[in-house]
Amino acid sequence: MAISTNQFKNGNHIEVEGVIFKILEFQHVKPGKGGAFVRTKLRRVSDDAVIDRTFRAGERFRSVRTESRKMQFLYADGADAHFMDSSSYEQLAVPESTVAHALRFTRASDEVDLLFIDGAPGDIQLPSAVDLEVSDTDPGLRGDTASGGGTKPATLETGAQVHVPLFVNIGDRVRVDTRTGEYVSRA
Repeated sequence: MAISTNQFKNGNHIEVEGVIFKILEFQHVKPGKGGAFVRTKLRRVSDDAVIDRTFRAGERFRSVRTESRKMQFLYADGADAHFMDSSSYEQLAVPESTVAHALRFTRASDEVDLLFIDGAPGDIQLPSAVDLEVSDTDPGLRGDTASGGGTKPATLETGAQVHVPLFVNIGDRVRVDTRTGEYVSRA
């Protein structure tokens, strides 16, 4: 099945020159002179690299079939991340490099949506923000307030490193934006 540039939607997956990409954003452009074209920002599924590409209007691409399944994240052993289908209890190993970004914000035994691209596991769909506990950071000092400004590094329960305000202490729950990896607020 082919998909045309006028059928693009954010989040769709397409195959361009044998490589699968996710459409992050697109813009149809109709200049006063010449043919219309489409500017896109694409993320390569294999390594998460983001590229800008321009296509002629009406160009066709192979549409990639995607399916999302609820899975439970079990553990990561350094080479693979292991998941279990919540309904059939079937276990699945995914190369850790494929889902490394998402694993920074995923705890063991968390329910996640594992995205299958053309039948093969390809990515974890995370919510835009997650609440995690701070497992290590420098202690807050008297007078460190929200309006005081400044940040300090903190390690979350998943091992991810983020910068948090000075008043955040070990054991506090914080909300982190999974797209940027930045502190949002206390949870």
